Amino acid sequence: MIVVAIDIGGTFTDLIGFDTEEGRFVEAKSLTTPAQLTRGIVDCIRKSGLDATAIDELIHGSTIAINTLIERKGAKTGLIVTRGTRDVYAIGRGNRPEAYNLLFHKHRPLAERHLIREVNERLFASGEVHEKLQPASVEAACDALKIAGVEAVAVCFLHSYANPEHERQAGAMVRAALRAKVSVPSIVRAGRKGRPMAAALSRTANV
Repeated sequence: MIVVAIDIGGTFTDLIGFDTEEGRFVEAKSLTTPAQLTRGIVDCIRKSGLDATAIDELIHGSTIAINTLIERKGAKTGLIVTRGTRDVYAIGRGNRPEAYNLLFHKHRPLAERHLIREVNERLFASGEVHEKLQPASVEAACDALKIAGVEAVAVCFLHSYANPEHERQAGAMVRAALRAKVSVPSIVRAGRKGRPMAAALSRTANV
């Protein structure tokens, strides 16, 4: 059995493989090719001398998304939220990791405040509809984000983990209205905590 692990980094793509029958390790390194990431993988397999068809298990990892976030080189991302929750993303959990550091500053949000648009809809925590999604408000949000020139949009509504219907309806409307990538946490399956962040990360790093 031949098991291979490949990591795509910002500069290099690395491979290490193990043949369980022969007890032999192989390794290879090639330059990462940002325009076509699979090329670096193919180059590594070729340099390792392995037969790609003989690989039984391939494990893949990458720091590309992390590098994109750290360097803030991702897509210009908008966020559409339930009316009244515009600042929840920036406030987060309200924690202060360095309570006595007077120079402490929170990280700048990936979606800037002027790119966060509110729409009319509301669910109870049970998932029961309190206020139906108002399509006109979604259209208005799309118009504003289009003018702002966003490249990606995350849709994150209150309590959509219990009932994803509003979120998915809005996501479909955004896809139809904007030439942008769209992320919906109820599809990403981010859970209750960190849903706006998960959605924003998904769209910022994958465009």
